[in-house]
Amino acid sequence: MHLIRSILFAILLTVITVPYAFLATFIFWLPPMTRHRLITSWVPIMMWVIRHVLGIRYRVIGAENIPAGPAVVLSKHQSAWETIALQVIFPPLCYVLKRELLRVPFFGWALGMIPGIAIDRSAGKDALSQVVEQGRERLKEGLWVVVFPEGTRVAPGATRRYKPGGAILAKRAGVPVVPVAHNAGEFWRRNAFIKRPGEIVVSIGPVIDVKGVKANEISERAETWVENEMRRLFPHHYRDEAGTPPSEGEATTAADGN
Repeated sequence: MHLIRSILFAILLTVITVPYAFLATFIFWLPPMTRHRLITSWVPIMMWVIRHVLGIRYRVIGAENIPAGPAVVLSKHQSAWETIALQVIFPPLCYVLKRELLRVPFFGWALGMIPGIAIDRSAGKDALSQVVEQGRERLKEGLWVVVFPEGTRVAPGATRRYKPGGAILAKRAGVPVVPVAHNAGEFWRRNAFIKRPGEIVVSIGPVIDVKGVKANEISERAETWVENEMRRLFPHHYRDEAGTPPSEGEATTAADGN
């Protein structure tokens, strides 16, 4: 049954995404925020498909912690699910993403037409400057910015070093940080064709004020909250901390910095 659901989902994903990609190429002349609104109308459609075809539901804890103004979201990253779902949970937002994703047929074309933060991974520490410079522009436009501080998707129960790039952006832009924990990787693993039905829990933590706090401390506070929340909500993934499974994929340098 899981295989049938996943095949149907793959078909619908293609059928729905391709027209949006072509739409994106024809609306390049519109203002950035108008393009963002039109192209991201794809998101609620896909969330409906994910729920009713894959059987993946979600529940949000801590929605009252979402601030009124723009912020930087520092989120756990386990799957592709959160790159879609966070767009319906939070106000209009953009992501820090690898520039090479813009070259992916159809999906990348649409990404290139909406405001985002595309960084060059080969730039090393210069990637941090790209995140801060572009991130401040997106925040001024009224968009939230989502950063995955571990730099890549990690397996459930795994933890990578949190890079401070997102915290540095928040500090320099003067906006708060919102930490997010979730267990999407239980049902939608990295590069896995077959998805499993179930309920994803998304927990939104208390806002971290950046005033009078150094960027490294902001990053540490976010990491502490996220990792403690992961262990509180999903203890079955952390029964043997000494044997934590390795992360999936290679880390990017998108949010690296000092």
